[in-house]
Amino acid sequence: MNEKITKLKELIANSSNIVFFGGAGVSTESGIPDFRSKDGLYNQKYKYPPEQILSHTFFMNKTEEFYKFYKEKLNSLDYMPNITHIKLAELEKQGKLKAVITQNIDGLHQKAGSKNVLELHGSVLRNYCMKCNKFYDAKFVFTSKGVPKCECGGIIKPDVVLYEEGLDDSVLTQSVNYIHKADLMIIAGTSLTVNPASSLVRYYNGNKLVLINRDTTLYDSFANLVINESLGNVFSVI
Repeated sequence: MNEKITKLKELIANSSNIVFFGGAGVSTESGIPDFRSKDGLYNQKYKYPPEQILSHTFFMNKTEEFYKFYKEKLNSLDYMPNITHIKLAELEKQGKLKAVITQNIDGLHQKAGSKNVLELHGSVLRNYCMKCNKFYDAKFVFTSKGVPKCECGGIIKPDVVLYEEGLDDSVLTQSVNYIHKADLMIIAGTSLTVNPASSLVRYYNGNKLVLINRDTTLYDSFANLVINESLGNVFSVI
């Protein structure tokens, strides 16, 4: 394993246009639960299946039940960035890392200092009134009683991509452009099973594709370097 991490360090040292693509595994070491592991949210028992709760239809029809789950399980305000978030912010500051593309909605990359973060699935930090479009921060939403309401009376919705909703075209386009131009692409903490996000990997044209994940993924055979290790163990020595 040390040889593989040494190889990754060499790749980073010899690259000037790095793109990082991350999933839930990037934030689990900060204490934020993922969705699909055996201890993840999707394998816990609730009144309704989490996949149903986190859908557009459920939000519209059972808004109060949606917010009960959302406030209890998706509040990331008290969590802190881990070594992976911090190292990525450092690489960006050095001018090597050009973009962080994330499937996470917790805002920890920004909290660590990263500036160019493309959030495929939105963010809990942004919330909007569905009636007048006024912005509300996460603290307002998570500390509100019941369904958070705007001063105009409208329901406030998190700027998070729910099931049945499409990804933001602008974010997708920017992600494709960064990936297409990258000389090194690092994919970490994701099983690459969620489309259309996982399909973005296909836009990488280089020969330095690195996959870092505890478990194997469907894209391992396409990678030039596969590291089956915790992200903290890898990035703590980068």
